[in-house]
Amino acid sequence: GFDLVLSYTGGRALDELRERLGARAVAPLYGSVDPAVHRSAPPDARFRADLSYLATYAADRQDGVERLLIEPARRRPSLTFLVAGAQYPSGPSGIVWPKNIRLLEHAPPHEHAALYGSSPLTLSVTRAPMAALGHCPSGRLFEAAACGVPVLSDAWDGLDAFFTPGEEILIANSAEDTLAALELGPEALAKIGAAARARTLEEHTAHRRAGQLCALIEGGIDHAGNHSGGGRGQSDPTAGLFQGALARR
Repeated sequence: GFDLVLSYTGGRALDELRERLGARAVAPLYGSVDPAVHRSAPPDARFRADLSYLATYAADRQDGVERLLIEPARRRPSLTFLVAGAQYPSGPSGIVWPKNIRLLEHAPPHEHAALYGSSPLTLSVTRAPMAALGHCPSGRLFEAAACGVPVLSDAWDGLDAFFTPGEEILIANSAEDTLAALELGPEALAKIGAAARARTLEEHTAHRRAGQLCALIEGGIDHAGNHSGGGRGQSDPTAGLFQGALARR
């Protein structure tokens, strides 16, 4: 079997990979962000909204979009919403968007920071297979946080290992939760955004992931790819596994 298998997903996915692939060591290597690209940016009038959502259409997360964005928009016509992404169904059988939702078919990557910075809150909806496994954060989650924008996320197992709910991220299960988040004052939202950015710069940059990869291969540090089920400050159960597996060959 393999000496080491790296997974974009943690949690129980690691056990399945170990069993299916016969790997001597399995460890998560999560998504990351480049803070030189995703950073605080001034608002851009083209992207202004009370709540933004940046994602390509996916059928398996549309229920979440309906529940956490479209329904809140119906209930609060005085608020404005921005959906930026391609492939959303149109025509007679397509999505019926409330008038206060603006659809932007494409936002190039170099404008993502400006898009995030143009709303006080941004939404993250996880694709169904990722949510079902848990411990699988989207790269967009880290990108928005690196821009200092508070993120409103759907709930999934393991999320609290990456960001602390209520302090570094907001969680929504219903339209009511979205509306409650939108009613938070600018100071409260800014505080959450700043805390999320600090956590991201500390733990979720590409530089940090590269260090975790080197540590897994060399078996030399205690925090190589944590978050398989622990949390901030907890030693990584995968640290040293690869080195031990090699020693047993």
